[in-house]
Amino acid sequence: MSYNIIHLYPDLLNLYGDRGNIEVMKKRCQWRGIDVTVTYVNSNDTLNLENADFILIGGGSDREQAIVCSKLLENKTIIKNYIEDNGVLLAVCGGYQLLGESYILGDQTIPGLGLFDFKTIQGKGRCIGNVVIDSLFGFQIVGFENHGGRTLLTNQTPLGKVVSGYGNDGKGEYEGLSYKNVVATYIHGPLLPKNPQLADHLILKGLQRKDASAVLKPLDDSMEAKAASIMIERSMHEKKENPYIQS
Repeated sequence: MSYNIIHLYPDLLNLYGDRGNIEVMKKRCQWRGIDVTVTYVNSNDTLNLENADFILIGGGSDREQAIVCSKLLENKTIIKNYIEDNGVLLAVCGGYQLLGESYILGDQTIPGLGLFDFKTIQGKGRCIGNVVIDSLFGFQIVGFENHGGRTLLTNQTPLGKVVSGYGNDGKGEYEGLSYKNVVATYIHGPLLPKNPQLADHLILKGLQRKDASAVLKPLDDSMEAKAASIMIERSMHEKKENPYIQS
């Protein structure tokens, strides 16, 4: 059994330890005896998703997002077809914003891929801190958020309900987006080392796309579970100060 990982534009979208997400996916496959291939598609490379099992789009600055968006728009049909065919995609922070209609920064509008009906506007200050969400997959996801954008979902399904933190729009209600096998989120730092359950969910979905009977051998995640438990406990006991968000 094999698993093919594609990291899109790591030469530009690399702000938040996104390579750590790739390493987790790779190692958790290798520990199970699954052959892994990682392909880094940089901004001047040709995009081919024919054999892709998992795609990562990471985070970048506004300038880098604008450059990447022009590259992504050239491949919009390829990416859309991959998503609709139940392809597995993880989009983090800037990568999340690029999936929507637009990112509005002051008087400048950066067009997105328009694959989902949402937009991101620039808020006052930044949403910074630890975040915990009750995900729609039945387990909690923990991590760190640091974003100035406020992503306004319309008819999309959020990744989860915020337990602690700011979430999509700074109001602390919902975080991220989920559609078919797409997971989009502001949680970074990176995301998957802290959330092995989510990594396994993404691995399994990629394998089952090729073989519906695929299963994953359990791994010992006791240390990761303990670390997440401590983070959740601390988050729940923190007094939430909110100096960044305009009421």
